[in-house]
Amino acid sequence: MKIKSTYILAFIILICSISILYWSYENYQSNKIAITLKEVSTKEEKNIEISEELYNPPANKDDSSYQYIDEKFYHISLNEAIKENNETVGWINIPNTKVDYPIVQTANNDYYLDHNFDKTKSNSGWIYLDFRNDLENLNRNTIIYGHNRKDKSMFGSLKDMLNEDYFTNKDNHLIKLVSKTQNTIWQIFSVYTISKEYYYLTTNFLNNESYLKYLNTIQGRSKINFKTSVNENDKVLTLSTCKDNLGHRIVIHAKLLKKETF
Repeated sequence: MKIKSTYILAFIILICSISILYWSYENYQSNKIAITLKEVSTKEEKNIEISEELYNPPANKDDSSYQYIDEKFYHISLNEAIKENNETVGWINIPNTKVDYPIVQTANNDYYLDHNFDKTKSNSGWIYLDFRNDLENLNRNTIIYGHNRKDKSMFGSLKDMLNEDYFTNKDNHLIKLVSKTQNTIWQIFSVYTISKEYYYLTTNFLNNESYLKYLNTIQGRSKINFKTSVNENDKVLTLSTCKDNLGHRIVIHAKLLKKETF
């Protein structure tokens, strides 16, 4: 009986070791792709007019949004990423995190849960835009998904935002997004965890009243008071990732601050 137990234990250790090696290999492959794409996707000079605007500035000059008026846009070319994957629609960068990835989009919200940027099978998945959204013509709520990887790749860095101390650095309040025709800067106004639901994933609203109700709900959920206002004229960016294996989600909401149109 003791010998049999030893064999069982050895088998379990072997399976766990193989799983860890496979997990590490998937992370290595994903990180390699991301690093290579970043290296070749350097800033591209554009010989066209660029129009910049502050989007829906708050009426109250004490609003925290005003400290980001002079914030620099994130410039990166999407050309190389599009060559590698024609489903590339943008690039997301969150300062002081590992989030610095091209964004992909396909006809559903399932494919990139278990496929890498190069479309190989991978539990790492990739960062992807909700199939209902369009980065060139923003909905009231634009949603981006990614896995919460233990090495903080993909959206693994988002768990840091659950700590209030993280936001003592004002640069950590921003998300920068590049699409094919515009650069945008977004300011975080709500951070929370929640059981699996679909309400925060709403992309279209019947009227201003239903949208305001949505904004009040998601802002009221926040663990942190960001001291910024939102109203029916704002555009929202939502980042969603898993918190644990029990179905809980980490959710980040940000509002559009400024944009640069090519």
